[in-house]
Amino acid sequence: MVKPIWIMHASQLVTLAHESPGPRVKEAMSELAIIKDGSIWIENGIIQAIGTTNELQTNYADRIEEAEIVDASGHLVTPGLVDPHTHLAFGGSREREFEMRLEGATYMDIMNAGGGIHATTRMTREATEDELVEQTTKRLNSFLAHGVTTVEGKSGYGLDLETELKQLRVMKRLQAEHPIDIVPTFMGAHAVPTEYKGREDEYVDLIINEMLPIVASEKLALFNDVFCEVGVFTPEQSERILEAGKLHGLTPKIHADEIEPYQGAELAAKVGAISAEHLLKASDVGIKAMAEQGVIACLLPATALYLRETAAKGRAMIDAGVPVAISTDCNPGSSPTTSMPLVMNLACISMRLTPAESLCAATYNAACAIQMEDKVGSLEVGKQADVILWNVNNYQELQYLFGVNHVKYVWKKGVQVVG
Repeated sequence: MVKPIWIMHASQLVTLAHESPGPRVKEAMSELAIIKDGSIWIENGIIQAIGTTNELQTNYADRIEEAEIVDASGHLVTPGLVDPHTHLAFGGSREREFEMRLEGATYMDIMNAGGGIHATTRMTREATEDELVEQTTKRLNSFLAHGVTTVEGKSGYGLDLETELKQLRVMKRLQAEHPIDIVPTFMGAHAVPTEYKGREDEYVDLIINEMLPIVASEKLALFNDVFCEVGVFTPEQSERILEAGKLHGLTPKIHADEIEPYQGAELAAKVGAISAEHLLKASDVGIKAMAEQGVIACLLPATALYLRETAAKGRAMIDAGVPVAISTDCNPGSSPTTSMPLVMNLACISMRLTPAESLCAATYNAACAIQMEDKVGSLEVGKQADVILWNVNNYQELQYLFGVNHVKYVWKKGVQVVG
């Protein structure tokens, strides 16, 4: 029989419990529901009780000898981090492009020269499923080491039916084999493949008429994402793809307004997307529309830093009432990182989120962006015991100490997987 786990004496136990459901907005993003000298009782992978150490010591007095006791004195305890936007399963590497950018090449220069997404597409098409599983497992292990217990993963490096399905099947396989929860997104509309250059609408038809029906029938994805950007998919093409996905039960997401203003935020509100991603160039009109429709802004500060772009207007979005989540955007070209702690730091530094808002954006709001908030993202009775014990005293220190991985222990569904 698996022993109960009693985590006790946390200097701060950040629960993020809240009386109102749904993603947090404005002041609610700073309401972390902190318990000092906090304590959690875990059984069978589920949180059974939360309170002060004295409260749990009283309530479980007759069972303390059964438990594995973890003394968290002097440490911060939080929910496991949630990364709601990654391009997780891909083949190969693109380190040469890093140098090209330093030499002055832009994102679209590299892509138009056959690099970027197209380069990874070639390498992903060439990789076997087992090779992709091996490479993706290494990334998942690194995510765990940085406190991430749930990730969203997109396809989009196949751009043909066979390889798109291969990426999604890799993630489905790893969902069964790896401790991390993987939430799959179909993104056949990540780019127009080189063989369809000049025939972009034909590729849109291929996505709608062939790819989406099979992805949906095999239950390989929960979401449908599209890169709405100048030189990629127009707002009209993007709307067609997202509306077609809705007919197959796939919830819309959208890569919006990353390189140029392109009405992506407005489109996210129009189609009822659960989230809009990037948003570096989102208009004030688009931000207002997202706030009105409750579209979550999934912001990616590490990507902006890596591309040497000005970060998205996170502060303005929160003040406007947009629910904000943050993510690594782990991918081989514009954000090859698995460090959500770094992303939380950058959200504070480059987008002016407060430490409390940044933590909410990396946990509860991130879970809402992938429809996982009923299981993860906060520490509440009945939820999965996805828990991090950090080598810091408080959440402000976590955001203040820049570029350091402070993870000491990680539990996934009540099983210690790090430390």
